[in-house]
Amino acid sequence: MMHGDGKSDTAVVPEKLPNNAAEPAAEAVEGRAVAKGNSGERNVLRTQSREGARSALGRVRDAARRDRKLRFTALLHHVYAIERLSSAYYALKREAAPGVDGETWKHYGEQLGANLQDLSERLKRGAYRAKPVRRAYIEKADGRQRPLGVPALEDKIVQRVVVEVFNAIYEQDFLGFSYGFRPQRNPHHALNALTVAIQTKRVSWVLDADIRSFFDTLDHGWLVKFVEHRVADRCLVRLIQKWLRAGVLEGGRRIRSEVGTVQGGSISPLLANIYLHYVFDLWTQRWRKKQTHGQVIVVRYADDFVVGFEHRHEAEQFLVDLKQRFSQFGLELHPEKTRLIEFGRFAASNRDRRGQGKPETFDFLGFTHSCGKTRKTGSFVVLRRTMRKRMTAKLQAVKEELQRRRHTTIGEGEST
Repeated sequence: MMHGDGKSDTAVVPEKLPNNAAEPAAEAVEGRAVAKGNSGERNVLRTQSREGARSALGRVRDAARRDRKLRFTALLHHVYAIERLSSAYYALKREAAPGVDGETWKHYGEQLGANLQDLSERLKRGAYRAKPVRRAYIEKADGRQRPLGVPALEDKIVQRVVVEVFNAIYEQDFLGFSYGFRPQRNPHHALNALTVAIQTKRVSWVLDADIRSFFDTLDHGWLVKFVEHRVADRCLVRLIQKWLRAGVLEGGRRIRSEVGTVQGGSISPLLANIYLHYVFDLWTQRWRKKQTHGQVIVVRYADDFVVGFEHRHEAEQFLVDLKQRFSQFGLELHPEKTRLIEFGRFAASNRDRRGQGKPETFDFLGFTHSCGKTRKTGSFVVLRRTMRKRMTAKLQAVKEELQRRRHTTIGEGEST
């Protein structure tokens, strides 16, 4: 793939790399068609090469789709392009909290042209420095605090561009059962895929798994190796390393770690997907082809996944092998939140015959899933309802807000 100036965007590295996808990225998802426009990122920057109307990232995308062993050696120019940086700036939330530098969207925009030109030059010559992420907390449904990070404004801009560039490559590699933080995919797609798969496949056992503190334990060394399977541009790899090493600023102290990626920046979900693509997705795809005789379904959303099995002994073996696989890459299944349960169209009758009561339920993406039947035909159906603790937390929040406003007049209430 060539630029108008004759420079090549890509180069093939002759040696074979491990963990390459054996299946095309357009692999059918579990129980539903691939989400429309799965790889349809916006093409912001138009080239002036002989290819004319085709976008620069469109060519990267095409090359990645044609050759799954291709490593890209020249990607940085896509990142420091002024047009792309400008688009990333305007895509940011206007009123978002500032990072450690105190820079706001509005203030940065007062000298936007000069600021982006300076940012582009620093990226081009390798002088760009990632700032530590400001630690913030949000309350979870169970009352605990979830740590998040607030990146500096320029880090937000550059991360958005890098995500756009990486998506052009990795959307061709990611498998159909991966749904988290991908273009044109959302939690409802994952929930629907899981429901259809369980209702139409021979699923009798469900592994409801939870990775213990995934975003805090992701290993930087392995992550960089996984990125290098596709990205041979050392400047871009060093950019990823800068964000990983920037650390967190909390209570006036800068904390650095060799593991983990701070949630809050736009690069973090993509890096998590890349990590689990190699550690979990590709391995699971091979495992179910080589180790099973029964049907196996998989749905993953970021670090939350469900695997369904036809046979119990295969489910138990998968769990053993998965624990061993994760241990090789610094990950661990949460022992109290990982369960193998009997679930599916025959679960109720089988358990009733053994005198074991109703099938157990499992939670996934905020919903509790249970076995049920349709009223008209009595056919098996997967029922979903909002998780009790989330519903309770929401009702409590509504109650507190109503109590706060109980002496407020209608006019005052409309203005708050």
